[in-house]
Amino acid sequence: MSRWSDTIAAMLLLHEGHAYVDDPDDAGGPSRFGVSLRELRRLGGLIGDIDNDGDVDADDVRALTELQALDFYRTHFWDTGGYCRIESQWVAEKIFDLAVNVGPRQAHKMLQRACRAGNGLVRYPIDDGILGPVTIAAVNALDADMLVPALRSEAAGFYRLLVALNQRHAKYLTGWLARAYE
Repeated sequence: MSRWSDTIAAMLLLHEGHAYVDDPDDAGGPSRFGVSLRELRRLGGLIGDIDNDGDVDADDVRALTELQALDFYRTHFWDTGGYCRIESQWVAEKIFDLAVNVGPRQAHKMLQRACRAGNGLVRYPIDDGILGPVTIAAVNALDADMLVPALRSEAAGFYRLLVALNQRHAKYLTGWLARAYE
């Protein structure tokens, strides 16, 4: 089974960066280490109020430390997503990284679609975005050398679709594709 590691943390910080960013085209609002104001507000006051001033706002994003961000990702993505159930560390890391970037539901749909590229499976997962027992069984039955390239292709197609639907996202495409194919 896969496990959280320093390698995952380093990869995530490389992709998400360290700086405070407030891009008007980013629907999540201000972010630091990739943790957005939207995500902190979703968590609520006890967890999202980083600066302990009684509200969750951009100041909380600015106050976020690297250690807090990594704890956020481990708790609210890795552990909640159940990626430890995936036998291949490579597959688990790839789907985790995509879940951080596009959200777990969409990333899980990409993984489910990528599973269809496998031959000989009796039971294919439907693309419902749920990383349940059927999806986990399909993922673990497939060779990572086949599954990861299919997952990369799904991710790249998704990013291209986002840009086709909203040209304001075109400025992110090069970085998104690099992340997809990594």
